[in-house]
Amino acid sequence: MADALRVALAGLGTVGGGVIRVLDANRDLIARRAGRPIEVVAVSARDRAKDRGVDLTRFDWIDDTASMADVDADVVVELIGGSDGPALALARRTLASGKGLVTANKALLAHHGLELARVAEANRAPLKFEAAVAGGIPVIKGLRDGAAANVIARVYGILNGTCNFILSKMEAEGRDFAEVLAEAQALGFAEADPSFDIDGVDAAHKLSILASVAFGTAPAFGEVAISGIRHLLAADIAEAAALGYRIRLVGVAEAGAAGLLQRVHGHLVPTDHPLANVTGPTNAVVAEGDFVGRLLFQGAGAGEGPTASAVIADLIDIARGEFGAPYAMPADALAPANKADGGERRGRAYLRFAVPDRVGVLAELAAAMRDAGVSIESLIQRGAQSDGNVLVVIVTHEGPERCVAGALERLRGSQSVIGEPMWMPILA
Repeated sequence: MADALRVALAGLGTVGGGVIRVLDANRDLIARRAGRPIEVVAVSARDRAKDRGVDLTRFDWIDDTASMADVDADVVVELIGGSDGPALALARRTLASGKGLVTANKALLAHHGLELARVAEANRAPLKFEAAVAGGIPVIKGLRDGAAANVIARVYGILNGTCNFILSKMEAEGRDFAEVLAEAQALGFAEADPSFDIDGVDAAHKLSILASVAFGTAPAFGEVAISGIRHLLAADIAEAAALGYRIRLVGVAEAGAAGLLQRVHGHLVPTDHPLANVTGPTNAVVAEGDFVGRLLFQGAGAGEGPTASAVIADLIDIARGEFGAPYAMPADALAPANKADGGERRGRAYLRFAVPDRVGVLAELAAAMRDAGVSIESLIQRGAQSDGNVLVVIVTHEGPERCVAGALERLRGSQSVIGEPMWMPILA
């Protein structure tokens, strides 16, 4: 058997410890599949004394993370996190030295992916990031390799397990957002500061990577329209169910003649759609190819075992010598991600308003829709809530999204609308 692939591991959190445990547990099987052993030779982390449940005395300890690039190793695994700082410095230095880089860092790739791809190609160094999107689900490899013969029209999915846990819990138990978020934090599904998750940023990082691989465009996180689930009500969940839908935070990227639309937003998903039945902290990605049809990738989107599995799958590819352009084509061949005008996208929408219980309110809402060119499919008024306000739900017929935006603009500042309305597209 060939010489071992030597690995320097930066970051010993949940995933870093998992990488060591999986390599220990399945060492012989991994070596047979890779054609050579895979051995961690050096590690680095902030706290040397912390008990991580694995024996670290067999590895060289490197205090300066950036100098991991200088270790006698073939590949550096970066599990530090963060879009800049030590993670970026280590990535640049590793690839510039001609060594391989495996990372689970979606923020790093969303912000600096094109630069790092160019450095990797210039130095003939592998850059692999299966673990950065959807944990243990092999969606990057599926798009880059398995669907390589296809023109992808759309890629979309549930990309954040924290949000999906919250939404499916609200759905099952009829509880409000704040209460379920607190439970998710207590169970470890949500961070103490959950903003990146519940405001859609984490999903947007992943979506920008998926879009680049799927459409051959330069990663463009700044072009992703982002909206989270922070302002969702239990009443929205119940209303969606009554209409035959479930609410999911969905990242959507679709390419067309007008450019690339990238959006993370709460969607009403028909109950017979595969994404409607994805519950708990699970991820799922759908890709639509011109010859392969609709592909569904589903599984554990985070956690020690699934993410470590994806990291090691990348190491196995490198050990075999199986790697090419990080984003499926050379960096210089990636097209600019020209942003499509989301207002021209056609679809149906769900609108929820809190209004005072008085005569004339419904007429004002309907007039705003009419004047903006929005065709109403249904208008539902529910009884007064605990605060005395009434909830009104409007479902629109298919039409340009700019018309819905225009109607909401007409109602801005109206005494008949309390707080911000909720708008969600209906997934087709």
